[in-house]
Amino acid sequence: MKVTRAVQPFFPFCQRLLPIRLAGLSVALLKATALELAILAGHLLLYPSGITQERRIPASLPSPDGAAQLPTEARPPVVLLHGFIDNRSVFVLLRRSLAQHGRQQVESLNYSPLTCDIRSAAELLGRHIEEICERTGSPRVDVVGHSLGGLIARYYVQRLGGDLRVRTLVTLGTPHSGTSVVPLANAHPIVRQMRPGSELIEELKRPAPGCRTHFISFWSDLDHLMEPLDTACIDHPDLMAQNVQVSGIGHLALPVHPAVATGIRQALDADRTGAEAAARSGGLTVA
Repeated sequence: MKVTRAVQPFFPFCQRLLPIRLAGLSVALLKATALELAILAGHLLLYPSGITQERRIPASLPSPDGAAQLPTEARPPVVLLHGFIDNRSVFVLLRRSLAQHGRQQVESLNYSPLTCDIRSAAELLGRHIEEICERTGSPRVDVVGHSLGGLIARYYVQRLGGDLRVRTLVTLGTPHSGTSVVPLANAHPIVRQMRPGSELIEELKRPAPGCRTHFISFWSDLDHLMEPLDTACIDHPDLMAQNVQVSGIGHLALPVHPAVATGIRQALDADRTGAEAAARSGGLTVA
């Protein structure tokens, strides 16, 4: 489908705003776009509730959202880390799902929207995780990071010795190799660090022998913020990593969709053998 000259200047912007290529429209793309818009609207309503840091509670107390918990053995605390210009409210549904399935200690970390350096945010994450381990008595935690949050967590694990504390790191739509989307956003230092070939991305390519953390990366074939799409996959010879393809949803839906939440729970609960078997079995298709 050709675009007339009258609208060509607006085409790149529209193409980035919505996960639609405008050529070869499909039912899947239309559904994904409708879902992204609905999630965006809902998230805008919830955003004010997540601006402040959440109240820390002792590990022995029940989940603050009142979710009924299924009986299960004790598991490490889960730390949730949001993406760029976002806050902990994006994880409302995911943390409820985790709590219902036995994760009694689920906490979110807000880093300031004024943060201009991924390394600084990774150091903050490290201090937060140390505080959780001291408070709960757990020697390790699991981390789930959406978009930029996954990159911050990976830097902490891989470059700041965080593999001592992080058992499993799950990333959702994280630009592990850098993303080229929205060139005009380069004015922000964080965005420049997320570009392919940036100093920080090159740091993450360096050897990481003996890294003890298990990495699981969920990436979507309709993620409009990942360019190229496979940048959301982890490809490093020293890391224990598996990449799980999600079909049928876009970037904003990754931390929200119940099918992805199920995949995250399974990834966190599986042992190494089970996780590797899941990786060989294929990806996740969202109808």
